[in-house]
Amino acid sequence: MALLISGALVMGYLVAAGFFFRFWRQTADRLFALFATAFLVLALQRIFLTMTVTPDDKAVWVYGLRLAAFLIILAAIADKNRSPSS
Repeated sequence: MALLISGALVMGYLVAAGFFFRFWRQTADRLFALFATAFLVLALQRIFLTMTVTPDDKAVWVYGLRLAAFLIILAAIADKNRSPSS
């Protein structure tokens, strides 16, 4: 059951990344590019987490990817709020 949920999460992250990438291609807005990148990182994090499950939970580095994705999202929002509105 955990593998099924993990696969669904990966698919959802990739779909979201695809939508943001498409919006970035249409508007050339950095916000969409950074959001697409963040969702790709979240998908990779979920894949690595699923593949490296150990009983000792020594794969703490995988959660650093999740932190990086959230920091990318925060940076995108901060960048959007700092840039002059068009």
